[in-house]
Amino acid sequence: MTSSHHSQIAAGRLAQDGLLDAAMVEQAAALLARIEGSSLETVRVVFADQHGLLRGKTVTAASLASVFRSGLNLPSTLLLKDTSNRTVFPVWEAGQTGFMATMAGAGDMLLVPDPASFRTLPWAPHSAWIFCDPYARDGRPLPFAPRPVLRHAVAALAEAGYGLTVGLEVEFHVYQLTQNARGHDQTGMPGVPPQTELLDQGYQYLSEANYDRLEPVMDMLRRHAQALGLPVRSTEVEMGPSQFEFTFEPADAMTHADNMIMFRTMVKEVCTREGLHATFMCRPKTENSASSGWHLHQSLTDASGRNMFIPEAAGKLTAQAEAWIAGLLAHAQESCLLTTPTVNGYKRYQPFQLAPDRVEWGYDNRGAMVRALMAPGDGASRVENRVAEPAANPYFYFASQILSGLSGLERGLSAPPPVENPYSNDATLLPPSLIAAIEAFEGGDLYRTRLGADFAEYISTLKRAEWKRYLGTVTEWEHSEYFGIF
Repeated sequence: MTSSHHSQIAAGRLAQDGLLDAAMVEQAAALLARIEGSSLETVRVVFADQHGLLRGKTVTAASLASVFRSGLNLPSTLLLKDTSNRTVFPVWEAGQTGFMATMAGAGDMLLVPDPASFRTLPWAPHSAWIFCDPYARDGRPLPFAPRPVLRHAVAALAEAGYGLTVGLEVEFHVYQLTQNARGHDQTGMPGVPPQTELLDQGYQYLSEANYDRLEPVMDMLRRHAQALGLPVRSTEVEMGPSQFEFTFEPADAMTHADNMIMFRTMVKEVCTREGLHATFMCRPKTENSASSGWHLHQSLTDASGRNMFIPEAAGKLTAQAEAWIAGLLAHAQESCLLTTPTVNGYKRYQPFQLAPDRVEWGYDNRGAMVRALMAPGDGASRVENRVAEPAANPYFYFASQILSGLSGLERGLSAPPPVENPYSNDATLLPPSLIAAIEAFEGGDLYRTRLGADFAEYISTLKRAEWKRYLGTVTEWEHSEYFGIF
């Protein structure tokens, strides 16, 4: 049957249009042969949207062959929505140009499946995921599709003779669900958030006793992650009440971007099935909560896989490490829209909270934005960027790191001296709000030059819509501050 599948896929639209190459056709045929006679019932055909959230349709296992032949059509407006699910681009206006012309009238886009991404879901073993890349309905690339954006950045780095290895440290909260907001009066765009309570009390960073109380949930999430093939390294009790951290063994950027999407989605779906609520929101509005960060470890490798950040002497940077750090710092402000894309994420940039508040680097300093962990002979020599929130789209986040570091390499930038007092110096501050990050992004030229004007305008439009809605909402602070005295 494999040869039959192969000939049918090879004759299909995707292969004929070059959207599936020969290797992918081989993988798809082998996958369909493996599925035949298995207990698999459905396949969730999904893509990571602009916010790093999975969207898609579920097809029967028998229908997957047609997806490999012809792709899957979905409304293009899924790529045009802000975090409230409002479409914020003018799809009903005539005379659209550029990428919007392919999306006029809320028409279809085309999903092209990646057979290597297929995963049976351990919490729903009758079902599976397959990741896709979205294209315009005529098969043309979309300039802001997340996976292709990262693929473009990886290719640019490879052209310069380098690769990037990354390691993930991801913080998040898991709460007990006390009331799910399902009333008709609780719907909306967005809906009313659920009500929750803590799984564990107190600030007990890396406490063994707290870990033991949380172990059933830690184990549940770890086992599902490992069953998906995710390289979990550690599971930890983080600083705040009911706050978790998972770390992962190093991998290449695209692999870990996919892994992060799978991990976040798995955690939320599994927890919901167990009457829990998991959130990767940076700073939940709960009493005495701690902000969550997403620390990205990065090391540059040459064509042979050699780590280019290993110094010859203690306290010295290699030329590549210095240029990479300098690039991350030079483009940090304009990159914040990709590393910290929500209104909420900027409330983490506070001094003395193990989070950065300014653009700087230091040796093994957890208050600095970039923490250098390098020693002679240490094959794990790397930098750790502590700037991002865990809600960031990993494809855009990783692309921002690659393009910033590559800019430093190409321009031969030099890093400033390392800091020892990260919260008491004259280093440039990180943007204090989403609108400041939007303005820094629009004022910079890295992403417009590297990824094109369509990408830059797309991100700016999305985030300005989110900020405008935020400004139109009366907050509890305003009500408490002004309602009584004026």
